[in-house]
Amino acid sequence: MLRFDHFMAKANAAYYATRPFGADFITAPELTQVFGELLGAWAKVVWQMLGAPKDIILAEAGPGRGVLMQDALRVWPAPSVHFIETSPLLRAEQASRVPHATWHETLATMPPGPLILLANEFLDALPVRQFIHRPQGWMERYVENGAYAEQPADYPLPDDPVGSVREVNEAALDFCRQLATRGAVALFIDYGPATSEAGESVQAIRDGAPADPLQEPGLADITAHVDFAALLRITHGQGPVKQNSFLTALGLYQRSDVLARKHPHKARDLQLAVQRLTAPEAMGSLFKVFCLCPPDLPILPGFA
Repeated sequence: MLRFDHFMAKANAAYYATRPFGADFITAPELTQVFGELLGAWAKVVWQMLGAPKDIILAEAGPGRGVLMQDALRVWPAPSVHFIETSPLLRAEQASRVPHATWHETLATMPPGPLILLANEFLDALPVRQFIHRPQGWMERYVENGAYAEQPADYPLPDDPVGSVREVNEAALDFCRQLATRGAVALFIDYGPATSEAGESVQAIRDGAPADPLQEPGLADITAHVDFAALLRITHGQGPVKQNSFLTALGLYQRSDVLARKHPHKARDLQLAVQRLTAPEAMGSLFKVFCLCPPDLPILPGFA
């Protein structure tokens, strides 16, 4: 019997170690090069706001195939690039696009110095603990033989109605605490509500379709909504703001129009990508942008 977050961590580690990235889903950097270029421009401006330190580190957590960083470096060729990635399969893909990067299993081995970190759809794949409120009190979910099991919970939780489910992402909270301790600026783009809410958000995608997260672990991508309010309670940050307002403020439409004029045969694809990134019924409202940063920084681009 495994506690649910341990089950999710083990299943996702197996999934990303064996499945081709993008086989079951598509992420924003894969839709259009403009996404990564805008984040590269954003990071360059933030670097300048930090005083343009020569020893700046540009890092990405969960970099997928390396597409986002490849596009970002086209705008700002940062001197030192680091990836946090555990999958050998994905490291090989990333090395083909950003061969001069340095790889890390965890944030702990990142060298000291000023750090700007980008993370698109990273926190949602970190394992969550799940609790359900029963008449006798809160119970924590475990997984046994492909089904949920429950054990009494020793964890401080709100007095939600019986039947309510709460998810706690301790891995995300710990990751953000480490970033805050070193004074990093970290941009997170992920999906989830702007306020902490009760509810079950864990989902699994296999072969492009919804799947049972408890069945055949390692063959499906398991994710959960990010609790941005919980991150704000333990760190200083800006946002969250909706992805559509953030990307629009950074010049998504203008840059896409420039590319469409230069490459007319790509105009339709660029239009569809912009629509998917900004439409409220697509990624525009569900996805949020949150920046963890030192409290002495002024309002950063996209968060006004």
